[in-house]
Amino acid sequence: MSEEILVNVTPQETRVAVVENGVLQEVLIERARARGLVGNLYKGVVSRVLPGMQAAFVDIGLERAAFLHASDIATHEIEGLRPEGRRTETITQLLREGQELLVQVIKDPLGSKGARLTTHITIPSRYLVFMPDVGNVGVSQKIEDEAERARLKDIVLSHSTCKAQGFIVRTAAEGASSESLVADIDFLCKLWTSVRERAQSAAPGSVVHEDLPLALRVLRDLVGDEIDKVRIDSRETFQKVSQFAQEFIPEVCERLEYYPGERPVFDLYGVEDEIQKALERKVQLKSGGYLIIDQTEAMTTIDVNTGAYVGHRTLEETIFKTNLEATQAIARQLRLRNLGGIIIIDFIDMSDEEHKRQVLRALEKSLERDHAKSHLSEVSSLGLVQMTRKRTRESLEHVLCSTCPTCSGRGSLKTPETVCYEIFREILREARQFDAEQLLVLAAQEVIDLLLDEESTALAELESFIGKPIKLQVESLYSQEQYDVVLL
Repeated sequence: MSEEILVNVTPQETRVAVVENGVLQEVLIERARARGLVGNLYKGVVSRVLPGMQAAFVDIGLERAAFLHASDIATHEIEGLRPEGRRTETITQLLREGQELLVQVIKDPLGSKGARLTTHITIPSRYLVFMPDVGNVGVSQKIEDEAERARLKDIVLSHSTCKAQGFIVRTAAEGASSESLVADIDFLCKLWTSVRERAQSAAPGSVVHEDLPLALRVLRDLVGDEIDKVRIDSRETFQKVSQFAQEFIPEVCERLEYYPGERPVFDLYGVEDEIQKALERKVQLKSGGYLIIDQTEAMTTIDVNTGAYVGHRTLEETIFKTNLEATQAIARQLRLRNLGGIIIIDFIDMSDEEHKRQVLRALEKSLERDHAKSHLSEVSSLGLVQMTRKRTRESLEHVLCSTCPTCSGRGSLKTPETVCYEIFREILREARQFDAEQLLVLAAQEVIDLLLDEESTALAELESFIGKPIKLQVESLYSQEQYDVVLL
């Protein structure tokens, strides 16, 4: 399998595309005016403690106060509390208003919600994740070789210059030399020392440590052995990335490539077209079937349909083939659209239990390449598959789109007929309340056309009933639902 990462840079935004076998799998976007906050460390001030929710709002200098739950508070932050044993402390024992503490963002602000915080600080590097004050060493579960797990753990334990500090060995460390791991340990310990010093002198509500910009973060987090090329279309960014790679990830240097072509780098694999498709509700499957994806505040729903696919054998076989094909498409769309939270998948109903198991296994296998953690449940009694996918940043739709000003996100408009009848009711209301010689109706073209055509008889009867003339005027800037009834 060939896998490439394309990096498109403009002064306003950086976009990263992960392409597998020529097919776009993932898009990451970071804008200069709205960089993601996940991983950033802040000196926060507790602005409000909420005993009923076992949480607190913390001011970290953003537009909205951030949210900190009691379960995300490390006991070493609070004097007199033992870190071992079961947590029984309430939020009022853990925090008080006006208290200052070092916090890390674990979820960007999403919609109307503020950022989600933790005091369990983690700082990632290429091979390790540093956890101050934890005191143990863990190894990524994706490294399955027991001998390799033991080797990596021994290296970190024997060379740790930060005693009583914790580390997680990342998947990227598999096969890494002891020198590389020791260099990572030293780098993280020095960084933590400087972070603590800055935290002591920093003003409340200010940034203490920012995560790397997107182009460098991708190199640290996404570039593994499976990545063949990283193509960057900005010379300046290419130089920065190369410098970063030489210092921290020298084995990646030969895979970095500056792309000077006249044709935009995203056009090489039709990435722009795929991004446009990822904003649509409907996703076509090769067989003729399709998916319908709907994002709501509470969850995302995915509906699988056979569409034009009629199959060659039995109905059950047709349904099974469509559902199997849908599993790959769903896993890709979750990554591509960055859909998180609760996801409900409505596969086409299958009567064969073995088919249900195979579809579920196929979905699990398709999700293995996803970097975000997901949890899959069994098929419910209603034939629905419920799953969750970790959400740390806004979905692609929320990054690139805003709510439709015409329908306010409903996805539908009142018909001209409905608006006509609303206007009739408003005219009656106005005529009874106020004394006027005549009334003027301002509305969109479609509504005025209907009033002059099919509803002209009803309008004439209304004029006769109220005993006042009614004038009509088209307002080209009005949406189909907008209207005004003016007294003259």
